[in-house]
Amino acid sequence: MELSPAAKRVVVFDYGFGNVRSAERALARAGAEVEITRDFDAAMNADGLLVPGVGAFAACMEGLRAARGDWIVDRRLSGGRPVMGICVGMQILFARGIEHGVEADGLDEWPGTVAPLRAPVVPHMGWNTVEAAPGSQLFSGLDAGARYYFVHSYAVHEWTLQPRDPAFTAPRVSWSTHGEPFVAAVENGALWATQFHPEKSGDAGAQLLTNWIETL
Repeated sequence: MELSPAAKRVVVFDYGFGNVRSAERALARAGAEVEITRDFDAAMNADGLLVPGVGAFAACMEGLRAARGDWIVDRRLSGGRPVMGICVGMQILFARGIEHGVEADGLDEWPGTVAPLRAPVVPHMGWNTVEAAPGSQLFSGLDAGARYYFVHSYAVHEWTLQPRDPAFTAPRVSWSTHGEPFVAAVENGALWATQFHPEKSGDAGAQLLTNWIETL
């Protein structure tokens, strides 16, 4: 794809725990200028930062901290700079995760616990629909029946973020169901995230990434 002079620059943060090449291709398809790196300045100065994640919650957090990704995410959000998390890259945005009896602290951008899915078949692997939040920008232009690709055994089952003051703007929380409802996506100011893999979700995923890029 030929990029326009105004193409948005997106860094896929490479901390060792994500499908960075798939994300790179999908973002480029959506019209972004993409760089895979853990370089501090590049990650701080990009129009958008995408944080992928594959594997165990605790290991991803350890890798992210080793690459100073926790600090980068915090500083970007403090300045209203867009960040998007995918799969475990979404899960680590919550307060904590519990896997195989091991509890680990997350980035605590949102309250809540990542816990095992309670379903007849785990992992949840394959295509599923999402009940998009009213007014969602992330799912703009996508049909209610659109399907997205999930691969996970853990999820956030409850949303507990409450208003702090009268000016509080409630995050848009979208849900999916596998055995029980779980958080499938969140839009919260400059911080967006999906439990599913948009980079593996065909045309629907491409539209979703385009929607994010257009907000940068």
